[in-house]
Amino acid sequence: MTLTDRLFRPAPLSILCVVLFAAGIAVAQLERPDDRGVPPIDGSGSYEVNGVHVDVAARNADQARSGGWREAQRKGWKMLWARVNGKPVENAPGLPDSTLDSISGGIVVEKEQIGPRRYIATLGVLFDRARAGELLGVKGAMRRSAPMLVIPVEWSGGTPISFERRTEWQKAWARFRAGNSPIDYVRVSGTGPDPVLLNAAQTRRPGRGWWRMLLDQYGAADIVVPEVTLFRQWPGGPVIGRFVARRGPDGAVVDSFTLTADNGDALPAMLDRGIDRIDRAYTRALQEGAFRPDPSLVIETPVAEVPIDDVLAEIASAATANITVQAETPDAGALRGTEGALRGMTGVTSVQTGSLALGGVSIFRVSFSGPPAAFREALVARGWQVEDVGGGGLRIRRGGAPTAP
Repeated sequence: MTLTDRLFRPAPLSILCVVLFAAGIAVAQLERPDDRGVPPIDGSGSYEVNGVHVDVAARNADQARSGGWREAQRKGWKMLWARVNGKPVENAPGLPDSTLDSISGGIVVEKEQIGPRRYIATLGVLFDRARAGELLGVKGAMRRSAPMLVIPVEWSGGTPISFERRTEWQKAWARFRAGNSPIDYVRVSGTGPDPVLLNAAQTRRPGRGWWRMLLDQYGAADIVVPEVTLFRQWPGGPVIGRFVARRGPDGAVVDSFTLTADNGDALPAMLDRGIDRIDRAYTRALQEGAFRPDPSLVIETPVAEVPIDDVLAEIASAATANITVQAETPDAGALRGTEGALRGMTGVTSVQTGSLALGGVSIFRVSFSGPPAAFREALVARGWQVEDVGGGGLRIRRGGAPTAP
């Protein structure tokens, strides 16, 4: 064998396999950050009004479009007022454009046609919940559920996928505007440890111990698992989606239905329709009382605690601490109830409402005779779920936290 034959002799198969395997690992490591994680685009909880039709003529295209957007704000406000108050649109009060600009959060273009002097479009209008809630009144407030951790699962090609890689189903839930729903969805971005903790296999595990840890990690009280199974008829052809709305660690079926998309380009719109229908199913279950917290997700053996009243009596002479407390106040009754509960706690000397937001999150300033840690333990002992919000502040809510005996 000559020297040339030795230099150009084919490499053994084992060496080629090792090289290809290493190259695959390198490619996977490069693609992994882009293949996972879709952060929710709407976490503001805005009111959304869809299907606002405008037809405006002006001197030029820019003026026509600006006039169309202002007309959409006027019509959208009246539609929102009529929806939350249960009255005809004709009875809605008119607001000046300056007020509408202050409460409007944005314009969503659903379909538009722009001409040299005319603008025809179907638009959606977003209204800030905190600012618009004061003008809508307490009737516009919604009764919300306990925090529900969302794990969307997509079945495609016989394989279930949740956050292991980015899917169209995860994208659809990320762009869903959860602020309009009475269900308090806890949506995750799918980055960091999410693909490991909230994988598709976890949704089929009935063990409560691991679920309790996950719910405590993500600040939720229960689980909802919306599933979709996609059947593609042929490449570029119709796509059939079978949707199943599940709830709880046992995967109880709340509703199921089937939708069809004409082709792959229409798949996102079909998934959006499926989410709207699933949300309506969860809302009906909430109204029927089926969304009560699962007792099996509460820690069965609470940690031994020292009576909080005895602790407060010993430190009654301590310096007064000023603590900022955030709480959801969907209506005036919830506002009065939260304020009364804080005033009735042992050691609380005064409660002042620093920021009022009916239908949103109100802020209270609490003066407490003792250290902030004792105040936190007092809240937990009375059944509140307490979260740290930074700067020494706390956020409290009912549900999802065990009640001390």
